[in-house]
Amino acid sequence: MEPQKNGSIKSSGTVACFDWTESLVIAVVVVGLIFTFIFRIVTVSGTSMDPNLHNADRVVISSWSYKPQQFDVVVLKRTVGLDEPIVKRVIATEGQRVYIDYDEGAVYVDGEKLDESAYLSENVKTTKPLSSEKLIEFPEEGLVVPEGHIFVLGDNRSVSLDSRFEAVGMVDERYVLGKALFKIYPFNHIGTIKS
Repeated sequence: MEPQKNGSIKSSGTVACFDWTESLVIAVVVVGLIFTFIFRIVTVSGTSMDPNLHNADRVVISSWSYKPQQFDVVVLKRTVGLDEPIVKRVIATEGQRVYIDYDEGAVYVDGEKLDESAYLSENVKTTKPLSSEKLIEFPEEGLVVPEGHIFVLGDNRSVSLDSRFEAVGMVDERYVLGKALFKIYPFNHIGTIKS
């Protein structure tokens, strides 16, 4: 009778181990699917989103059935004009009219001057960037964002390569990987992203 008890104990231990392993594998697959199709972790490259996002910050983005909205922070995948994914702020969406007054240092959308105090540093103005890249010309009446496109700017306007440049221009929404939701690294900067 003793051998049967030991065999039964060993058998139930094996079953418990198999159940635990099966649960772990299922959990890993589910987390993998969530971070493949719903959420992604992206590393910020460069200083174009300072002071809100810094070089090497890690952010969680959501790409699940996302339609860009004005002031969202988005991650754009590589396009012809971009060597790597970039993080920018949506300033205008399809059908909106954008005008940048470089002399005043202000951005206008649909004739209204934007109040960008929620996400720009106090003394930041939208001036001509320091880059030698070719800028888009803004007529006085502004430019209309085409259907299915967005106009994006970095929060650190003096160094940001964004929709002001011909190399980027109005961005097709199909190139948007998702909306940046919150910072997860470095740990002392964990939090939501201002929009």
